[in-house]
Amino acid sequence: MKARLNRLSLCGLGVALGAVLVSASAAWGQSSNPSIPPAMAGSLLMIVLVFGLATYVYMALALQTIAVKTNTANAWLAWVPIANAILMLQIAKKPLWWIILFAIPVVNIVIVIMVWMGVAEARQKPNWWGILAIVPLVNMVVPGYLAWSD
Repeated sequence: MKARLNRLSLCGLGVALGAVLVSASAAWGQSSNPSIPPAMAGSLLMIVLVFGLATYVYMALALQTIAVKTNTANAWLAWVPIANAILMLQIAKKPLWWIILFAIPVVNIVIVIMVWMGVAEARQKPNWWGILAIVPLVNMVVPGYLAWSD
């Protein structure tokens, strides 16, 4: 579920990057030096890609560690994009058909909270950590805490 939010965040970041580049292209077109805008666009794109890759690796490592600590089979599924949502459902001991609910707007927010609450309970942590999974920036701390705390 968190991984699903993470992918959605990366997708939204890509759309935002595209919007910025398209809107800025008109201003860049008026530049006297046409070689600077492509360099700026390339640099910005590279920064976004590196940040996105680092986030994906962090989330996959955290989910794999949680799966190992909860004795869930196939912890390597944390590295596979859609399978990591299935792995989270297994860790949280939720029905597999819940994966369909991720496609329904607003319902998916509730499902993400419930699944992260289940993951927190599987790690013997307070289930309110699941609610923190929807708070921006804090949602990056939740998987790390659940994965690497005692």
